[in-house]
Amino acid sequence: FPAMVSNPKLALAQGTLSVVMKQNVTLSCLSEPGSPPVRYTLFKHNQQVSALNRSDLSPALFTLTISSASDVGEYKCKAEYNNSSGGKYSNSLTFTLLEPISKPVLSSPTSQAKQGQNVTLSCFSENGSLPITYLFFKGTQNISPQKTMQKRKAAVIFLLINSLSDFGTYKCKANNSFPNITKYSNAFNFTLAEERSHSQPLIISLGLILLLLIIGFALAIPFFLIPLYKASE
Repeated sequence: FPAMVSNPKLALAQGTLSVVMKQNVTLSCLSEPGSPPVRYTLFKHNQQVSALNRSDLSPALFTLTISSASDVGEYKCKAEYNNSSGGKYSNSLTFTLLEPISKPVLSSPTSQAKQGQNVTLSCFSENGSLPITYLFFKGTQNISPQKTMQKRKAAVIFLLINSLSDFGTYKCKANNSFPNITKYSNAFNFTLAEERSHSQPLIISLGLILLLLIIGFALAIPFFLIPLYKASE
């Protein structure tokens, strides 16, 4: 036998590199060319996971069950002849864990608006694997193109409150690569801000002036009554 085998190739035989809990994946490790028998060893972060001997030219197949977060990460395999001290390592494959998204929160800096006012809506899902895609709705109709966020930050849209119909109910939805999971946000409503009358400040000012006059008159009464009282004695 030659002293060293060739570098093996590590590949996915079943499954994907983005995995969910309880998912099974199968890795294939094969050294080509190689003279059997060959011993294949699978490592995760330099820790041995499993080992198989092959007496023919078929690949070693390692089936894994992703049962915890510690099962994801970088994997490599090593090929060596049984009676040899040498060996060659493969390329690496890295598994990432897909997490379902949490219910997004729809919010705005203001809940009151006037006709003709520009407002913003923010949709944010605190948990879940990135990227996350958001879509905004008014009633059942979507009101913006979907926004895919590669970082954990809110998706924001800008709206013009142009008519009374724009004061309806808004929602957003979020989803990611986790299969068959879509979450909808709370409902959010803008309310019409009351228009303050231009006459209100004038009325308030006149009321204050009248109140001050009444107080001043009340304070001045003793100064008029005391001299009259003394003059009558």
